[in-house]
Amino acid sequence: MTSADGMTDGPGFERLRHLADPDLLPALDPAYAHRVPALGLGPLDPKPRILLLYGSLRERSYSRLVIEEAARLLQNFGCETRIFDPRDLPLPDQVENDDHPAVAELRAHSIWSEGQIWCSPERHGQITGIMKTQIDHLPLAYQGMRPTQGRTLAVMQVSAGSQSFNSVNTLRILGRWMRMFTIPNQSSVAKAYLEFDENGRMKPSSYYDRIVDVVEELVRFTVLLRPHADQLVDRYSERKDSDQPVATPVEAAGLARS
Repeated sequence: MTSADGMTDGPGFERLRHLADPDLLPALDPAYAHRVPALGLGPLDPKPRILLLYGSLRERSYSRLVIEEAARLLQNFGCETRIFDPRDLPLPDQVENDDHPAVAELRAHSIWSEGQIWCSPERHGQITGIMKTQIDHLPLAYQGMRPTQGRTLAVMQVSAGSQSFNSVNTLRILGRWMRMFTIPNQSSVAKAYLEFDENGRMKPSSYYDRIVDVVEELVRFTVLLRPHADQLVDRYSERKDSDQPVATPVEAAGLARS
């Protein structure tokens, strides 16, 4: 079920942020933007499902504002979005067996997703603890499912000072560890406090244009890979561990190899 603000609701989902003015894109020049960036790359129905995570709890969080701009662009490009609010997420191992509703909801959103965007502030030269906590709550395997494996990923960061790439580099390492297909493009917004107006909307700039580039590319890779996602993460070691031998058409028919 999709609400009026473009967010997807579900039973027990209480930590999805409301996206204000989802159709308002004042910094985007429509003359240069593809409305369907992935046209011809694969099936567009159902809409690509993208989960967005940010790494700060400040009232005026620039990583959240970047994520919100990305979510508006995603919806404009025909995607379904969910922005997770980590406000009451416990630390890893703080709650026995991770039995906490915020953890369960985060995992449910990750399993729902086909692609993700992670945006962290750079703090002390690295990603924030809030960002890492969310990723640490996403196990490689969970109740017979894999919350991150095979999903596409775009990484972004905001900085208070000059442009840096420490956070996006770390997020790339984490994305690879989580067995995600991290797209080539990325975004790093320097002096983020200068890039947003009083309403929290990003001003037109080369930084905004780069975010559009990243979102377009994420949509393309998500649509391109979606028909092949299961095959791309089919592993010999896992088939062996789960005792699932490969049956080729010849073998399934009982025919001997020549």
